Amino acid sequence: MKIMITQHEALEKGIWKQVMSMFGITNDDEIWETEQFILTEEQAKELGLIR
Repeated sequence: MKIMITQHEALEKGIWKQVMSMFGITNDDEIWETEQFILTEEQAKELGLIR
């Protein structure tokens, strides 16, 4: 299973810093709030999005 989350959703859920780390994103990178990230089931569980 794959889970998609946008930058805006990650910010709302308070997990943006973890998503940044998972995808190697730095504060200097330009990211749109509608940009989507595809998480594996394991990553989504790690972030508490699913059980």
